[in-house]
Amino acid sequence: MIRTWARGGARAGAARARRAFVFVLPGLWVLGVVGWELCHPTSGRLLQLLAAAPAIACAGTGRRQCVLLGGVCALAALVPFGAAEPAAGWAGRAMTCGAILAVVAASYLTAGRRKRLLRELECTREVAATAQRVLLRPLPARIDGMVLAADHLSASEGAVVGGDLYEVMGTRHGVRAVIGDVRGHGLEAMSTVAAMLGSFREVVHDEPELTGVLRRLERSHQRHLRERGRAEHPAGGAEPAGPLAEEFVTLLLVQIARDGAVTALNCGHPWPYRIGSREVVPVAPGEPMPPLGLFPLPEELSTVGCGRLEPGESLFLHTDGAVDIRDAAGAFFPLTNQLCSSVEAATESCVPSPTGVVGDVREALLRHAGGRLTDDVALLMLCNDRMRVPAPVTAGRAARCAGRGSSHPV
Repeated sequence: MIRTWARGGARAGAARARRAFVFVLPGLWVLGVVGWELCHPTSGRLLQLLAAAPAIACAGTGRRQCVLLGGVCALAALVPFGAAEPAAGWAGRAMTCGAILAVVAASYLTAGRRKRLLRELECTREVAATAQRVLLRPLPARIDGMVLAADHLSASEGAVVGGDLYEVMGTRHGVRAVIGDVRGHGLEAMSTVAAMLGSFREVVHDEPELTGVLRRLERSHQRHLRERGRAEHPAGGAEPAGPLAEEFVTLLLVQIARDGAVTALNCGHPWPYRIGSREVVPVAPGEPMPPLGLFPLPEELSTVGCGRLEPGESLFLHTDGAVDIRDAAGAFFPLTNQLCSSVEAATESCVPSPTGVVGDVREALLRHAGGRLTDDVALLMLCNDRMRVPAPVTAGRAARCAGRGSSHPV
């Protein structure tokens, strides 16, 4: 938390410093031109550079400062500096003043159009951000005794959602989570992400078994591809063809029961990590099935047991973008080492914070990639925060305890 506050304060201070610099830059420009003209007279020729001051002011701080500074510069251009040459008398200074006023007028109109465009861009971004938050909505901090943290990095500039997906739902069957990666990345994969998330949020409450959830997701994926095929190629038929026939999704379905038992179904997705108080262990109970959409699901499906998630332990789920990102030298991101470093750095508590671990991995990913992502990344962490419940004391056990207690007189 302290590091977050420090980073926020540093960013706010840098923003204030930039605004102050942009505000004083036009004045410094005017002072520099006038000072140079006074120290090294050029018979007013250098004063033509004053026309740049209103444009700088208009581009940086707004139209009001542009008009005020433009008037000052126009008056300064009429003042004779040094010994004026016959050809550079009042006529030359008047031309300089007219040029400054023309720049002021052009900058004023340009700034007005720029302001309108910025308002439209801000409204468009707000609408887009709202739509993307509805699609990949923020997770609550806690669901049914599980503490959650998630993050998503899109390879498309300005986008919040890309080709990766995640969701966590609390059901009567336990906490169920999904994380997946649609073929492709960026904005072109969003329609498939919307179809998969919408189907998961509906069926996860209805199907008692995790295998039923996966089969419903497969049918939803095939139906989505058929609808896309009809929309893109109305005369092409009902079955997807061309690039749509190769559209697939890697999925990892996880269910955490009330007693902490973890079961999973994996369709071509990276297995998660189990994070304890001071250890990070990869979970790989078996070979995953092919990605959803490449081949039909087998007739017989059975979930894979992943052990028991004890109180204080966590599962860290991720997409393949978290391990496939390369730095400038071509080295892959060392996700396991970063998780170990994050867990070891959690010295204040014996249980690593999901928010802290996910935040550390996000920052390390951006540093490793130099801020330029080539693939979408989704991170999801679930921590079992349920308390250990002692075994109930039966009547017979209570009687035995009472008997043992009465055999030792005080």
